[in-house]
Amino acid sequence: MSLKMKELPESERPYEKMQMYGKEHLTDSELLAIIIKCGTKEDTSIGLAQKILKLNQKSSKRDLRFLQEVSIEQLMEIKGIGKVKAMQIMAICELAKRMSKPIQFLKTVIKTSEDVANLLMDELKYEKREIMKLLILNSKNVLLKNIDIALGGVNFASIEPSVILAEPVKMNAPNIILVHNHPSGDPRPSQNDFRLTDRLYECADVMGIRLMDHVIIGDNCFESVLKKKK
Repeated sequence: MSLKMKELPESERPYEKMQMYGKEHLTDSELLAIIIKCGTKEDTSIGLAQKILKLNQKSSKRDLRFLQEVSIEQLMEIKGIGKVKAMQIMAICELAKRMSKPIQFLKTVIKTSEDVANLLMDELKYEKREIMKLLILNSKNVLLKNIDIALGGVNFASIEPSVILAEPVKMNAPNIILVHNHPSGDPRPSQNDFRLTDRLYECADVMGIRLMDHVIIGDNCFESVLKKKK
């Protein structure tokens, strides 16, 4: 049986340690312990946190991002983690994900694939499903709108260019950039990615719209489909 939290020296208790030294000095398990709040007869909150962190061994991610992949059911398999605690942890993960998104897109200028990656990497690299987005820009490459075109479960290769172009045509926008993620983490374009890019480029050109790029987001990496074709 592990020591109870009150039996630990004050300098080793998460709440007291944060107050004394600041949040930066807490370990991952100590930060999780604060979210968990209380332990069980068998484990302190730190002990439960350490068991949660061991789930990383079953994940494709090798850092704290693995928590984005863990389900409520997996957390509840740990004795002492009930539905409420599991949902609290999931809520913290979602907050972290939302905090990584750009606050706003106003006056954002996009000229390169790197600009696209800087804008959307933190949002899309966590996704376990494919998401296709369209960035709509004006003649000076200022971002006017960022819209979702399709979500996971949709065969992106079968999406008609007319669906993708509907909003930019309505806005009379001259430039667009297509973006989607590969949940596998590998951003290399597939043959379907190349075919979709070709079809969209041709249809957009007929409508007087320039497809500036098609960027695929992976795990902290990205590829430009248009550059791959050159």
